[in-house]
Amino acid sequence: MPRGLGDIPDLRLDVLQNFVTTFMAPPSLILMNLFSDSVSPSSTIKWESQRGGRGMTPFVPPGAPAPVTAPFGVAVHSAEAAYWKEKMYFDEEFLNNLRKEGTESEYLDAQARLARELAGLTNRSNRRKEWMFTKMLFTGTFTYAERTGTKIAVDYKLPSAHLVTLAAAYKWSDGTSRDIIGNIIDGKKQVKEDCGGEVDIALCNSTVLKYLARDPELLTLLQKSAFGSGDLFKGAKNKIVGVNPKVLGALLDINNLVIYDEQFEVRAYITGAVTGGTTEAIPVDNPADFEAGETLRFHDVSAATYEDETIASIDVEAGTVTVSTAPTASFKAGEDYVSQTSYFIPDTKFTMLASKVDNQNIAEYKQAPFALDRHYGIKTDRHEEWDPEGIWIRVQDKGLPILYQRDATYVLTVA
Repeated sequence: MPRGLGDIPDLRLDVLQNFVTTFMAPPSLILMNLFSDSVSPSSTIKWESQRGGRGMTPFVPPGAPAPVTAPFGVAVHSAEAAYWKEKMYFDEEFLNNLRKEGTESEYLDAQARLARELAGLTNRSNRRKEWMFTKMLFTGTFTYAERTGTKIAVDYKLPSAHLVTLAAAYKWSDGTSRDIIGNIIDGKKQVKEDCGGEVDIALCNSTVLKYLARDPELLTLLQKSAFGSGDLFKGAKNKIVGVNPKVLGALLDINNLVIYDEQFEVRAYITGAVTGGTTEAIPVDNPADFEAGETLRFHDVSAATYEDETIASIDVEAGTVTVSTAPTASFKAGEDYVSQTSYFIPDTKFTMLASKVDNQNIAEYKQAPFALDRHYGIKTDRHEEWDPEGIWIRVQDKGLPILYQRDATYVLTVA
């Protein structure tokens, strides 16, 4: 009797889905783990957000009607859930090794590869979810494509007073009048005054940690005679060797100072010839996730070499990424590609959050239904090819992060 996909235990749908769900919340992706999930009855996500808090019920005479109240600063939001997916092909040889009898070493090798590739697909999907959270909390807006190809923008309406760009003289990187402690106190005070929330989380990457650790005022306060046992440079577990963010967080009265160096990569194939020294508008198959100011890396696949240039602008409609200076080498369409590797939190940002206001989470992630079975959350499925024989494995998800308290975040652009 012919054997098919059902004879390969590792490719059963329940096994694939169980494998994927074990990777649903990687510890390295902080924000998607910080807030809870709930389900939306449809793909149109609707929610209300507010500014302010700490209301108090008024006195009234006995027998008088109760005064009417409502949350202050309410905004009504509606957006289509974002949908993302991708797939990977496994050929006949690989599938045969997965189920070949009497060859345990080949079976284990193929099984290990399946686990590695599925982990990669799942992690890529989770990074997209994390990307949405970072855009919501740190910039207040992002765009994505819905099923017709239309670009949709979600605006969370963050207050402008909570998105602060320091003037040149006050930059933490090299400002002659920088006041790091004062800036952080001002931000905490702004959040407290506006919504009543206590800043309990601050996030930055290691570049900004350097500014904190090298600030003369902070170093003076952190001397052994002035603060604790002087353990700023002990017990560190981050990329700045010897710097302990817990000590900095304790000094700044922030429970969790998180050094977040997680990155994501964007790739796109070059779709037209790029002539060295001439072409600045680089034609690519999908420019949507590239960002101006980031570094664009050109990869010559056959020569196994690369070079870097700075992105000047993006034109999604034209399908181009324009660089400030044309690359030195030439690159081939359909073979070579470009990439951008970025931090979820940029080198220029220091972000503070009150994760709860009135003991309620300020944000959550809304799962939206998709597929014929109205599935919620990350899903894996497969499709068999007849000639040549093989299967596609697909990972997909649909949803949107939502923000209930718009003034519980404070984002400083410090460099």
